[in-house]
Amino acid sequence: MSTRRSVGIGAAAAALLLAGCATSGSSSSEEEPADSSSDSGSSEPITLRFQSLAFQEPTVAASKAIVEEWNAANPDVQVEYVQGSWDSVHDQLVTQFQGGSAPDIIQNESADMAGFAADGYLADLSPYLSDDVMSSVGEGVWETVTVNGEIIAAPTLLQSYMVFANTDLLEAAGVEIPTGETWAWDDFAAAAQATTSGDVTGVGWGLKSPTATMMSLGLNFGATFFEGEGAEATIDVGDEELELPRRIHEMAYTDGSIDTVSLTQSGGDVMPAFLAGDYAMTVQGSYAAQQLTEQAPDGFNWAVLPPLEGTSAEQSANPQTLSVPAESEHIEEAAGFINFYMEAENLAAVAEGDWLIPASNSARETIIKSTGGEGGWDQTLNSGDVLTLAPFQKVDAYTQWKDQIATPAFQQFFADQIDLEGLRTQLTDGWDSVAGA
Repeated sequence: MSTRRSVGIGAAAAALLLAGCATSGSSSSEEEPADSSSDSGSSEPITLRFQSLAFQEPTVAASKAIVEEWNAANPDVQVEYVQGSWDSVHDQLVTQFQGGSAPDIIQNESADMAGFAADGYLADLSPYLSDDVMSSVGEGVWETVTVNGEIIAAPTLLQSYMVFANTDLLEAAGVEIPTGETWAWDDFAAAAQATTSGDVTGVGWGLKSPTATMMSLGLNFGATFFEGEGAEATIDVGDEELELPRRIHEMAYTDGSIDTVSLTQSGGDVMPAFLAGDYAMTVQGSYAAQQLTEQAPDGFNWAVLPPLEGTSAEQSANPQTLSVPAESEHIEEAAGFINFYMEAENLAAVAEGDWLIPASNSARETIIKSTGGEGGWDQTLNSGDVLTLAPFQKVDAYTQWKDQIATPAFQQFFADQIDLEGLRTQLTDGWDSVAGA
């Protein structure tokens, strides 16, 4: 990694240092007596705890390298890398915020952090984020981290849902490989039918946990599900909201072009069958390109196809984020580290490790230069242009509705146990029970 500029900590931070502030973990508000045994005027460095959720080896390495470079350039403001987990971060943050022990810099996702922000736990970062950071991220993505007019996090990485294709199977079926900016749903369904023959099924689609996919790709057909925000939101499951599940169900049970077994599996479970040539295509999060790059056998020819488009190509943006607790004693310094993390080379290194889309345009340009767009990076990065705020991201009870109501309802529908009207009823009545609780 090349050497970059040292990040200043500002006049306010300098004043804190001169006052002899210790680590952010200290909760004492009493003034310490002067140490008459020392006349050096030196003070202990500020220590900021950064709770990272990186879990893949390249991303962990990239994240730790950012911390090491920051620490080398900023001896007065040191960052301690703390390993967290996506599986437990929500419950852990609930405990940390209630106990006043939250890390100074928190990695999570915008949909989860919005609830903590509504409860007043997060600092407004808008006075501290650099002009470069603000200008390099699109307005639609900033909306996902804006609560009550305050920017409560810096968006870092995003994912989109992409179609991965075995190009040999498509070409053998006479399907032209799409190369445009988007790919129409009708053309995708036709390609799935054309490649379904013998031992090959057109699509393997892991929808064991289907709600996130329905909420995101549903925007292709104008599905919003919710009206209003916060605790006042109401649900509206109309034809637009049912269009995506209807199409998937029809491909699976009428056309036979989606393997019904795959609908009960995770995306990771589906991938081995795709690599074995059982499926011509699979729909996965964009990060699946890493698995394909690492595990595809010799001679296996694959491609990332353009984003799917119905009435639009929009998908929901739910970025990974970096936030700072409102109670942190060193908000400005923590934001300084976030600005450093968001620099193009740093963010690009983290994104490449996870095969995710950087929220920053400058980091995307860096990846294109370093990869030449190979390995599906061109289509993956281009898909970042279709990501936007979805209504569910501003709904207080969404997470509870997703876990308790929507996921089991979609699972039953994709198992052909209920029809579209049954799905509509469960989603609607279930919301009423959750929102009214």
